[in-house]
Amino acid sequence: MKKIIIFLCLFFTVFFLHAKGIQDDYKNADEKARLSYAFGMVIGSQLGIDKMGVDFDYNAFAEGLRATVEGGQKKISDQEAMEIIESALYKAEEKQSSGNKAIEDDFLTTNGQRKEVKTTASGLQYEVIQNTEGRKPNKSSVVRVNYTGTFLDGRPFDSSSEEGGAYIPLENVIPGWTEGLMLMSPGSVYRLYIPSKLAYGKDGIQGVIPSYSTLIFVVELIEIIENPDR
Repeated sequence: MKKIIIFLCLFFTVFFLHAKGIQDDYKNADEKARLSYAFGMVIGSQLGIDKMGVDFDYNAFAEGLRATVEGGQKKISDQEAMEIIESALYKAEEKQSSGNKAIEDDFLTTNGQRKEVKTTASGLQYEVIQNTEGRKPNKSSVVRVNYTGTFLDGRPFDSSSEEGGAYIPLENVIPGWTEGLMLMSPGSVYRLYIPSKLAYGKDGIQGVIPSYSTLIFVVELIEIIENPDR
């Protein structure tokens, strides 16, 4: 939270500096105004207000900064300010999570109705692209695989980059991966639709996996390296 407050102060300190000198053509503005505007751009992008999911009033924001910088009368205490920010960010996060959950539920319901998609008791959905017969891994196995991982909108977030495939200990991955790979034999290619409850849940991974994300993996099982329990 201290970082948020520091960023806010930096942003609007820059916002006020020589504001009257800022013209439409910033390349021709005086040096202080250009510098201030440049700082505003950089700090604004780092603060990421547009990604916080909160309604923002820049005039009120600036008024709060001016009172602090110029030592004027504050309308609320510093403690109240921090509590307001924390509450707003929490509500925004909950709203985003709720929206993500609705999107996930709708997708899984629709996807599960497709004849080529099978659903296990846990809720894992999968589609057989290429099937083979043979031994299967268990939850303690180490396997060699090629894979790509995408979100529901098709954006990739992960893939195997090692030449010849990645070596994966199934006991160290998300439950949906372990269960999905245990259905496969070497040479098989499956598309796994892993619900968030079998992946990273409500919390996700900050900056990588949003809350309530169903993850789609196309996986080729190349080889079972170790099968300790068999």
